[in-house]
Amino acid sequence: MTAPGLVPEAPTVGGTDVRLIIAECFGVETPTFQGEGPSCGHPALFIRLSRCNLTCARCDTKYTWDWSRFDPRQESTKRPVTDLVTWAASSPVELVVVTGGEPLIQQRGLVPLVRGLLAAGKRVECETNGTIAPDPALLVEGVRFNVSPKLAGFGVEEGKSIVPSALESFASSGRALFKFVASSLADLDRIAELSDAHGLTPVWVMPEGTTAEAVTATTRVLAGAVAARRWHLTTRLHVLAFADARGR
Repeated sequence: MTAPGLVPEAPTVGGTDVRLIIAECFGVETPTFQGEGPSCGHPALFIRLSRCNLTCARCDTKYTWDWSRFDPRQESTKRPVTDLVTWAASSPVELVVVTGGEPLIQQRGLVPLVRGLLAAGKRVECETNGTIAPDPALLVEGVRFNVSPKLAGFGVEEGKSIVPSALESFASSGRALFKFVASSLADLDRIAELSDAHGLTPVWVMPEGTTAEAVTATTRVLAGAVAARRWHLTTRLHVLAFADARGR
């Protein structure tokens, strides 16, 4: 671990500081929390990578990939890994959430980023849709993958969003949990099918919704059935606390 006040030198590839395509970074200037999953409520910093390999109709971060509605020149920048590590190291907050978009599209740069964050004394949660198997260099102490496979009800063809080999790679890594967005009891049946077929455990269920009212209503629909299956239930704290404001 790096001594307090010192910023570690992030690893480079071929002697060149790798750059990542970033949508936004937040949590240093305006503090916030991880809003989902087992770290819900923990103070957190966020590094949101741009670009995605899926086009989910119900995605709430379309500014990372939908160029029919957003301008990529306005919504993304290329930033050196060393700058991102310095930014994160400027905060005493331990947890850094790397999200997207789909972060694993940029694995070449993600590896030195994660190494730099770990060297700075951070722990890392990487949020992924589970369609791309992780580089073994990322399966290390201090890193957890929050894998969120997208069901058909999320507005995507499961032939694209469900990749068995990738899911099984995460499941066998011992460094992943599986967080499904659900809006109906039928979604829970589909989650059970996928969990049984690919050994996905532990399972977390998150109610769909981008307003406090929608999250609360969907939670009440799902909660009893989730408890009966002995799965975990998570809310969307950022929606309840900050009305889904961008950068919170």
